[in-house]
Amino acid sequence: MKPEPVFSLAGKRIWVAGHTGMLGSALVRELDRRGFRDVVGADRRALDLRDGDATLRWAKAVKPSVVFLPAGTIGGILANKTRPAEFMRDNILIAVSVIDAARKIGVEKLIYVASSAVYPVSAAQPLREASLMTGHLEEAHEGYSMAKLTGIKLCETYQRQYRANFIAALPTNLYGPGDRYDLENSHVIPALIRKAEEARLRGETDLHVWGSGQARRDFLHVDDCARALCHLMEYHGGKAPVNVGSGIDLTIADLARTIMRVAGLTGDLVFDPERPDGAPRRQLDIEVLESLGWKPEITLEAGLAQALTDYRERLATPAI
Repeated sequence: MKPEPVFSLAGKRIWVAGHTGMLGSALVRELDRRGFRDVVGADRRALDLRDGDATLRWAKAVKPSVVFLPAGTIGGILANKTRPAEFMRDNILIAVSVIDAARKIGVEKLIYVASSAVYPVSAAQPLREASLMTGHLEEAHEGYSMAKLTGIKLCETYQRQYRANFIAALPTNLYGPGDRYDLENSHVIPALIRKAEEARLRGETDLHVWGSGQARRDFLHVDDCARALCHLMEYHGGKAPVNVGSGIDLTIADLARTIMRVAGLTGDLVFDPERPDGAPRRQLDIEVLESLGWKPEITLEAGLAQALTDYRERLATPAI
């Protein structure tokens, strides 16, 4: 039986906080595809979301009724290990600024975008929402994870104290158009895509991979995530955080082989065991999201091909 929507976006002014990022851009595309044209945002040059006073002034002037909050400081394992204070500080400040501004101007509904990194490293797999805050966080992402947990708890406490309709979504590892293809600071998929394309252009056939390749991860195309967030906005009437994932996990080695196939590399995987693997496994249980009538649409291979095209188009476009 198909569930009924509990909230309508029709006629609402929608603020996508972080609308120029990978997920924010995907949300803008998805909202446009659904016919919602009154979508607002401010880039970093116009508004520093870490500044609570400036954020409140902007929100009062623009008067959004709905908020998606994917904005944040993000990066891969190395970035998290070397910049933990920055990741924690920036993401806490952004969450506090936007959530508090939304409450003060009377926003009808807000979705805070957290992360699957908030789960304890020892939690049973696949990860269920009930496992939140039941153990220690994975050390490599601890600063970022603590900040995202703070955002989740802000939503919960604002529900209790202010009756605010603020909820949190916990996406898995995202990839797709608009990603950052930085070898040192990006997540695993964009880093591997860049390595694969650079190897191909050099005439090489092997792909070099950080770590052992045995860690398991759940990957979701950013456009599927945007669809899921819009679906949660309309269909989730509860208060608890909700996982957003593909429902499937695979090893980094299998991911790398798929990227090799998409990129046209025919050689071998070369692992670097001196580099960190991160948590051994992170797969989300998406039973709650599926019960609301949502499923992912983009297969991993099709999504990786799209991401590779995005990277190649960036290479072909001269920097301004």
